[in-house]
Amino acid sequence: MMFNKKNIWITLFFSIFSIALGFAQDKNRFQAIENEKIAYITKELDLTPKEAQQFFPLYNEYSQTLWDIRKEKLNGAPKNSFRGGSRDVLQYDAKEVQIKKEYRAKFAKVIGNARASQFFEVEQEFREHLYKSLQNRGR
Repeated sequence: MMFNKKNIWITLFFSIFSIALGFAQDKNRFQAIENEKIAYITKELDLTPKEAQQFFPLYNEYSQTLWDIRKEKLNGAPKNSFRGGSRDVLQYDAKEVQIKKEYRAKFAKVIGNARASQFFEVEQEFREHLYKSLQNRGR
């Protein structure tokens, strides 16, 4: 009987340890991708160190705001009574566009209008680059 309890505790410990290790690895991968994205944006927009110092706190706010809206859109979106209770996806898309417009103006104060507009192209290019590299790793 004691042997079984010991095995259960050992199994439980290693299960928790494995889960924690998995989360740490995911966090490290996420951080590596974020670092690569920052380097990519810095290079493509030709940011000076001073511009980067001012730009990336705004970028982090922008990213978090978009993440919050996307999570709300996917997970906790209240059902609209229009169309039999279906989710109004366009409402969330419109919020995303509005946020992008607001942050383009904020970015322009730091890096100018042309590069502020170019940022959205650079961000999309990075996503495509990341997607392709993930596909190549899977092969």
